[in-house]
Amino acid sequence: MIRCVIVEDEPLAQQIIAEHIEKIPELTLIGKCGNAVDAFELIHREQVDLLLLDIQMPVMNGMDFIRTLKSPPAVIFTTAFPEYAASSYELPAVDYLLKPITFDRFLISIQRFLKLYVQPETERIHTFFKVNGRFIKLEHTDILYAQSIKDYIILYTMNGNFMTHMTMKHLDELLPSKEFLRIHRSFLVNVARITLIGKREIEVADQKLPIGKNYRNLLNIL
Repeated sequence: MIRCVIVEDEPLAQQIIAEHIEKIPELTLIGKCGNAVDAFELIHREQVDLLLLDIQMPVMNGMDFIRTLKSPPAVIFTTAFPEYAASSYELPAVDYLLKPITFDRFLISIQRFLKLYVQPETERIHTFFKVNGRFIKLEHTDILYAQSIKDYIILYTMNGNFMTHMTMKHLDELLPSKEFLRIHRSFLVNVARITLIGKREIEVADQKLPIGKNYRNLLNIL
């Protein structure tokens, strides 16, 4: 379970972020702070894995606060001011969210955090995808392969097919590289589901998928 703390001086923004956290099973909210002083005390009292940190706050802004910490938790910056974006990336931040923060954009940040920070022994075994306006939980072992069609992805799984609005580049970054392999500009496959590898195609669940010329060398690692 990822232990999160919201550091935000606006009650409405606190509430919105807290509601987003509640929707993601991997996260648990252990505290909400209205300023850096309270956050400092909480971080040194509790185990904190992720800070949702506002930049412009009274007493001390979020970026200065992070600089005071010797071993800061992972940070996702939140702010209403886009001009802070460039400065925030000078710090070891996972992401930068511009208010108002939608759940879709928040979820992308959390998925990025999970990919970067979760240790192998507790790696995710599932991912949530937005399908027809709802978030569907798909176990990684059930995903056979994915195909991109323009800005959409069709996920072929053991339990049916699902279409989600996403680029193949984003999907490739989202799913664990140890489990999923890009074989073509339009196809990404679950390595464990490959049953045959040829010179120009592979087979997954009785489906023959093309191997792109620029991806053939990657298959040598299997």
